[in-house]
Amino acid sequence: MGTEAFTVRSESKKVKKLDKLALQRKRSRNYLMNEALDYYLDVQAWQMEQIQEGIKAANDGRFVSDAKMDKLFNKYKDSNS
Repeated sequence: MGTEAFTVRSESKKVKKLDKLALQRKRSRNYLMNEALDYYLDVQAWQMEQIQEGIKAANDGRFVSDAKMDKLFNKYKDSNS
């Protein structure tokens, strides 16, 4: 797998925190940024899949029943009182 360099500008405070964490974990700044980028991309891909599944379900007419929604809303309404 090839690699490619790119530049990211960030606040100095964040860079210092990143460097501190890299030192604590005995890893490079590059390693931590790739780890964070992998995590972000995985979460975003999962979220997009879920959204697309939800849109397809709605387009197919598959919705939660009114009774189930009322039960869910009442559950949280009662817990916030």
